[in-house]
Amino acid sequence: MLLKAVIIGNGAAGLAAVRSFRKYDKESPITLISKEGGEPYSRVLIPYVLRGKLSYDKLFLWDSAKFKELGVVYEEDTVTKISSSENRVELESGKTLDYDTLLIASGSKALNPPVPGINRSGIYHMWTRKDLDALKTECASKKSVLIIGSGFVSLQAAWSARSLGLEVTLVEIADRLMPLVLDEMGSTIMKEQMEKSDVKVYTSTITENISKNEDGSFSIALKDKGIVSADFIIVGAGVGANIGFLEGSGIETGRTIPVDAYMRTNVPNVYAAGDAAAGPSAYGDEHVTHALWPTAVEMGNIAGANMAGQNIQYSGSLNMNVTQMFHVTVASMGKFNDADIDDSYVYEAEAGKGYCKLCYKNGLITGICLVGTPEAVSLFGKLRPIIRKHLAVKCPPAKLDAFLSMRFFEK
Repeated sequence: MLLKAVIIGNGAAGLAAVRSFRKYDKESPITLISKEGGEPYSRVLIPYVLRGKLSYDKLFLWDSAKFKELGVVYEEDTVTKISSSENRVELESGKTLDYDTLLIASGSKALNPPVPGINRSGIYHMWTRKDLDALKTECASKKSVLIIGSGFVSLQAAWSARSLGLEVTLVEIADRLMPLVLDEMGSTIMKEQMEKSDVKVYTSTITENISKNEDGSFSIALKDKGIVSADFIIVGAGVGANIGFLEGSGIETGRTIPVDAYMRTNVPNVYAAGDAAAGPSAYGDEHVTHALWPTAVEMGNIAGANMAGQNIQYSGSLNMNVTQMFHVTVASMGKFNDADIDDSYVYEAEAGKGYCKLCYKNGLITGICLVGTPEAVSLFGKLRPIIRKHLAVKCPPAKLDAFLSMRFFEK
């Protein structure tokens, strides 16, 4: 029997779900709805395109030929309402779509902190292709930028702007950089690296007010730090799920959409995946949202298969971030902050990894963080199945890399 499958969102989770669905169901019609429209693109590549590391065309993932090949009807429209009792999706254009199985992979949107003046023109995020286009123009014509926040997006924005020759100031409310990605020592080293690249870094401060000057530049009042100036501003202060259209739908929501190990919501034929969903983690948590590209792909794969009639469980998300900026490789995986572990091992300088901390809890490897060399990242791939499956590794930490290279662990 043919199914009417509808997928909301053309990001990592939505596209992965299409491929997975087609693996098990070659014939049923699929409709994919995109609010942004245009060819799907990789959000994680935006900073690389901005600083010229990649050409603009490398941003895109699929073209119209790929949709045709996979038998997908592509609707460039905005979802305004879902009726789960009637199995119906309503679009802004007035069109309605009936479904037998539905996936909500609507992703997330960048948020603004509650700062007076933050909604003025000349203040941007680095989250969408539209943001990228605007920032390319700003970076080519302006001399200075202030960045609010110090997560991966903010630091990538800072590195892109600095690589293009702009004066960069970064402001973070916490007492250290990247608090969700690095431990205290890693954050300290990262700050040093940024300052070596002439980035002005202010931590433990609040942006109190943003005012626009007659020449179009900005004056930004920082608590206990005075006034700083910038030609434009990039905000990277967090994201929120795109799920406003679910009000009154009968689908349970919180900050995101809770799903089980099959990616099912509280409505049996409705699934959710990616940034909009909260699913099981590798540590046994029932509902965790990891707004990460690899997690979105994993969740989309599970959702697509089960929409097509399979019964596959997700083994749980495991947070992992890897990037290169300010002349170092920055990476983390699992749990690595001192409050979450009971032991750790820091590699000696002679190991050639830079700052690399291996973390343990109850005798098991539970995480790793790095501010160092790209060669050290190979250890992350080897450790991923170890951490995910809670496997005991009987090997001195100093010899772990060589030991894992000789052993095979199913990923």
